[in-house]
Amino acid sequence: MTRSTKAVLLSAFVFPGVGHFFLKKYISAVVLAGAAFGGLYYLLTTMVERALQITAKIQTGEIPLDVVGITELVSKQATGTEAQLQNMATAVFIICWLIGIVDSCRAGRAQDKDIEAP
Repeated sequence: MTRSTKAVLLSAFVFPGVGHFFLKKYISAVVLAGAAFGGLYYLLTTMVERALQITAKIQTGEIPLDVVGITELVSKQATGTEAQLQNMATAVFIICWLIGIVDSCRAGRAQDKDIEAP
């Protein structure tokens, strides 16, 4: 298996930037992984915050312990600035992932050519 193939698989199935770490492209790896981690961190903290708010409402009795009521709260979509931030964080994460895959393929092919050349 070539280095480019391994790098692409690592970037695609592990996390953005891992393929670059494999190729020893550390600056690119840190930038991609950092940006992707930032977007993922925002999304996860938002979800946990929403879950804690729903749990607090259940504990105080604002909403009954009913599947229908809880499902409505969980499926309620964010609006305004919060929705824009969630969309931006999602876009950053997906774009970093795609860039990681494409760029690790490009960098891996360049390294493969360097190895093959006498």
